[in-house]
Amino acid sequence: MDTFLTEGLLRGEQVHSGIDLAKVAEPLPEDDARWWVEPIRSLVEDAMFEFRNERTKADAWLAPRLHATLRLTRREAADKRLWNHLALAVAPDYVVWRHLSESAQRVAAERFRGPSDRQCFSRLWWAAEIFRNGPDYGPVETACGNQDLIHTVLRLGLLDHRPTAQAVVRLLQDGKITTGREVNGLSVAINAAGATLIYDVLAPDEPRDPARLRDWIAEAETAPPVSRHDLPEGPDEDPVPEESLAALTDYFADLFETAPVRGRKSED
Repeated sequence: MDTFLTEGLLRGEQVHSGIDLAKVAEPLPEDDARWWVEPIRSLVEDAMFEFRNERTKADAWLAPRLHATLRLTRREAADKRLWNHLALAVAPDYVVWRHLSESAQRVAAERFRGPSDRQCFSRLWWAAEIFRNGPDYGPVETACGNQDLIHTVLRLGLLDHRPTAQAVVRLLQDGKITTGREVNGLSVAINAAGATLIYDVLAPDEPRDPARLRDWIAEAETAPPVSRHDLPEGPDEDPVPEESLAALTDYFADLFETAPVRGRKSED
C-alpha cells in the first residue's frame, strides 16, 4: 500500500474519498455486514461536517460510534491491514482533514499506517475498547476529549485492567486532573507504581463472558445505524465493580499528589 501513500496525499493536495485498492487488497467476506463500507463513510462525513470548526473534538464523537459500528474482536482489531484499508481506501479524506498539521502542512504517515495509538482509526477503536465500561461508552467520550490521555495513557499495558482505565476517567470527570501535563504526570506515576503494586489485588475485576461479545458481534447485520445524537450501546458486559473503581480512584488521587507534573509548584 506504500504506492498509495503519496506525498500529494500527505500534503493534502491530492485528497479524495477513497482509492481503488482492489488489485492489491485482500477481499473481505462480502456476507459479513461489519465490512460494509457505507456505514463508515457516512460516519466520517457526518463527523467532518459537525466538527468542521473544531477537528479535535471529532475524536470523542467518532470513537464510540466507530467501535459500535465495526463490532470487532480484539484479535481482529490487532490486524493492522484493516486500519490501513480504512485510512487509504475508505476514508483518506478524513485522515487528512483530522490530522493535517497547519505548521508543517503535512500529515504524518503514521496516521495512515502506524502503531495502534497513532493510526487515525485504530487509536479511536482501541480507546473505545479500553475505556468503555461494559456497554456504556460515556467514559470513552471523556477519555477521547483529552488528547494526552490517548497519546500517553493508551500505551500503558496497565489499561488492560478495566478498573485502572475507569479510575483515570473518573479523575478526569471529577476535575482532579485537567491539563495535559497532569495526565502525563499521572501516567508516569501509575506506570511506576504498577511495577511494585498489583492493581488486580487492590481493585479486582469481574471476568468477562466471551459469549456476550460474540452475541453482540452476531447482531451486526440486523443492528440499525448508530445514532448521531445519542451514544450507542456496546456489548452487554458487566461494568467495573464500583467498590474496585472507588478504591483505585482514591489510590490514584493520592498517587497524583506526589506525581512529577512539569510546571507544578511544590508545596511546603
